[in-house]
Amino acid sequence: MSTFSIYPPRPEALRSPSRATPESPGCQRRHTLPASEFRCLSPEDAVSVFEIEREAFISVSGSCPLFLDEIRHFLTLCPELSLGWFQEGRLVAFIIGSLWDKERLTQESLTLHRPGGRMAHLHVLAVHRTCRQQGKGSVLLWRYLQHLGRQPAVRRAVLMCEDGLVPFYERFGFCTVGPCAVTVGSLAFTELQCSVRGHARLRRNSGC
Repeated sequence: MSTFSIYPPRPEALRSPSRATPESPGCQRRHTLPASEFRCLSPEDAVSVFEIEREAFISVSGSCPLFLDEIRHFLTLCPELSLGWFQEGRLVAFIIGSLWDKERLTQESLTLHRPGGRMAHLHVLAVHRTCRQQGKGSVLLWRYLQHLGRQPAVRRAVLMCEDGLVPFYERFGFCTVGPCAVTVGSLAFTELQCSVRGHARLRRNSGC
């Protein structure tokens, strides 16, 4: 599968306070990074991804869904199943997924990518600590589901979460399929799935 990227329009080059025109002597165009862009991640983004994830999860549960070598593993095998939100070149939120080929998640699904699978397993969604409580997780998840809906091989999305997060994911069309067979230490999870075929055309109507 080819990598799919979403790039909002780039802002126009900024003018200096003197309002000099490009033809003015000594005037140089200021090169700026995009104010905001969504794109698939690459192995080069792995360290930035892990720094955000480590702060978000270890402080709460003492463990991470993915460690650095696992992040590099998935971003090498299936970068098209990831999506990062960058602001002025800095990663502020991300989702990493892989393909899965069974009806339900198993312990193996935490570390494997099954290229023949039709289900996108969302391993982790995380937002940088300085950008939380701003709705960024909701916006990114909508973008990601629309992104999956444009990939012919993907039919459904699946994830596991703690019970307190179930209502959040239900807003995006996920339905509970039951307790997840996967456990991490003493933590138990609920498994949710949703169809992604209609998300490419859906209007954002969740209030995010």
